Formats: sequence, structure tokens, C-alpha cells
Amino acid sequence: MKERGTERLVWLLCLVLIVGTASAQTTRHDFTIQQAVDYARRNNAQVKNALLNVQSQKQTNREITAGALPNITGTVGLTDFIDIPTSLIPGEIFGQPAGTFIPVQFGTKYNATGTLQLQQALFDGQIFIGLKARQTSIDYQTKNFEVTEENVKANIYKLYYQLVVSKTQIDLLDANITRLQKLEHDANELFKNGFAEKLDVDKVSVQLANVQTEKTKALNSISIGYLGLKTLMGMPVKDTLLLMDGLSEDQIKNDFTNDTAYQYADRKDFQYLALGKKLNEFNIKRYQLSYIPTLNLTGSYAKNAQRNSFDIFAKGGQWFTTSFIGLNLSVPIFDGFARDARIKRSKIELRETENMIDNLKLSIDNDVEQSKINFKTALATMDFQKKNMQLAETVYNQTKKKFEVGTGSNTEITSAQTDLTTAQTNYINALYSAIIARVDYLKATGKL
Repeated sequence: MKERGTERLVWLLCLVLIVGTASAQTTRHDFTIQQAVDYARRNNAQVKNALLNVQSQKQTNREITAGALPNITGTVGLTDFIDIPTSLIPGEIFGQPAGTFIPVQFGTKYNATGTLQLQQALFDGQIFIGLKARQTSIDYQTKNFEVTEENVKANIYKLYYQLVVSKTQIDLLDANITRLQKLEHDANELFKNGFAEKLDVDKVSVQLANVQTEKTKALNSISIGYLGLKTLMGMPVKDTLLLMDGLSEDQIKNDFTNDTAYQYADRKDFQYLALGKKLNEFNIKRYQLSYIPTLNLTGSYAKNAQRNSFDIFAKGGQWFTTSFIGLNLSVPIFDGFARDARIKRSKIELRETENMIDNLKLSIDNDVEQSKINFKTALATMDFQKKNMQLAETVYNQTKKKFEVGTGSNTEITSAQTDLTTAQTNYINALYSAIIARVDYLKATGKL
């Protein structure tokens, strides 16, 4: 019995370890830029809510459609008159003096009714406009979803490619660390042989420590960047994210063109406002048609049973039928100028939307020209800083050779290393700026 108990305990502990290990495991995602964007489309809260707005509009459209369909209502009622209503009949009918009344109770103690009522709009201008505007309403919410998605996409592009390029930054820092470690070793050897001072070794050590600190800071910034990208995508922070795409200078340059032709309609925010204007126009028509009479078909079919004893549903009991159909014509005459106010307000809202469209056109013109200038400048700066970095590396290598053969000073090589680090930092910053300028340019021209 003890052995069985021990065996069960071992199995229980193994099960706990397996469950604990499984819960500690994280999901790994190897994403290209397109996969990252697709993931955000499914998981980013803003994008999901914008998509829910589309689905909500579909249900609103169903409600609008219901206004044009028959409305059938069924009612069932059962009344038990504890005291049957009393009516007064003039006494003259029965030979009584004028001015006297005789109380009489009419009806039965139990009444039951079952009714079906039908209402069908035959003509209603507002319902007609609502039906015409359904697809535009769906398009409007869909375009809002696309605008939201594009904004999130632009930010993902910037973060994704900045993190991709950060590998270049780490590679440069690693190369600097390797160079300084070699220089520190050489300086130590020269010091041991009496060809250098201890101060020269210490200066190199300080430079090495500074570069190693810069690498630590860069790695921390990269880690924070990954957290930001995961949050933007709607990915759990504990998951592992690996970026599969690369980005070269040539790829960045290929997206730039001096072609000044572009269309406002290529921009999703312009399409969104254009649909908003169309909805404003529908709104005006809807209120204008509220001056026109409405015509509705009504109908009713009812069964009624009256009993003095509670045998309403007894077999063979008599039920009385009442039914009718009718037409109701409603003619608006005067509503205190409420409809006029609604029409004028809708026209004001239309003018506001038109003003927003005009302003957006100016903004698009500015965005395109400004992003083009920024992109062109960023590309030129990137090329210049790359050449400057290469030149600084050449100067450093020549200075190092002079130092190794004893014809150069420690001050010269320290200065050359500082210049190289500065040039590398400027190149990385130029690369980051080019990435941001590229995304802004593509978004401005509606090509993202």
C-alpha cells in the first residue's frame, strides 16, 4: 500500500511539473512585415473596434430594412371582471319619470381575445432614402476601418524596420569593441615594453568601457522597441517575436520617385470624407421627403370569447370574429418648423464636410511635397553619412597603423576612434530618419 501511495505521489509531482512547464512556455512568432501587419489587423484593439463598427452598421441596416417590411403583432388577453361594469339607462324607456336612470350590467364575467395586427408602409420617403443609403453607410464604416488600419500599419512599418536596422547599429558597436579590445591589448604590450605610458592604456580602457555602455543602452532601447511593437500589434508581451525581413539602402531608395503626379482619391482618409459627404446628402433628402405624406396599410384579425363561467377553452365554445383592413394617409401640416430646422442643419453639416474635404486637399498637397523633400533629404543625408563613416574608418585604420609602428600618438588614435563613433552614430540616425521618411512618403502618396 505504501508503494502504491509513493507511486501516486511521483505521478502527481510529474503532472505538476508538466503543467508548470507548459504554462511557462511562450509562443514564438517569426514574422515578415506583412505577417506583422496581418497579425495587428486581427489583434490591435483600435482595428478590431473599427471592424466591429462595420458589423454594427450591418445590424443598423437590417433595422432600416425592417421599416420597409410588414410588421405583424400578436396579442392575447384574458379578463376576469370581478365586478361587471354598470351602465345607466334612461328611466323613460321603462316608463319611469324623466331624469331617472336604471343601473344595468352588460357583458360577461370572463372575456378572452386573440388578435393579429398587420402594418405595412406603402410609401414613406424617409424609409426609401434609408434603404438607398445602406450601402454607403457600410462603405463609410469600412473606409473608417481602412483608415484606422493604415495608421496602425504605418507605425508598425516604422517600428519594424527601425528594429531591423538596429542590427546594423549593434554590428557597428561590436566592431568598435573588437577594435578597442585589440588596441587595448596592443597598448598594454607597448606599455610592458616601455614604448607607451600607463595613461595611454587607461585612455583606451575608458573608450572601450564607453562603447560597451553604448551597446548596453542600444540593446535596452531595442528591447523597449520590441515591447512597443508587440503592444501595437496586440501581441502578448511574453511571446517571442523574430523579424524575418531585411531592409537595405537600395530598397529604401527604390520607393522614391520624382514623379509629382498623385490623386487625392488614392488617400483613404479622402475616400472616407467623400463618403461622409454622400451620407450628408442622403440626410438632406431624408428630411426633405418628410414633407411628403406617408401611406400605410393596416389590418387586424381578432377572435373574442365571452363567458359567465370559466370555460373559455372548452370544446365547442363559441368565438366571435372581428377583422378589418384599412389605409392610413398621414399628411404633415405644421410641426413648428422642426423639419425646416433639420434640413438647414443638415445643409450646414454638408458645408462643414465640404470644407473639411477642401482642407484635406491642401493637407494632402502639403504632406506629399513635405514628405518628398524630407525623403529626398534623408536619402542624401544617408549617403553622405555612410561615406563619412567609411572615411572615418579609413582615418582610424591609418592612425592605428601609425600608432602600432610608434609614429603616432595615443591622442591621435583616441581622436580618430571618437570621430569614427560619431560618424557611425550619425549614419545610424540617418538610416532611421530615412526609414521614417520613406513610410511618411508612401502614406502621403497613398501607396503604403
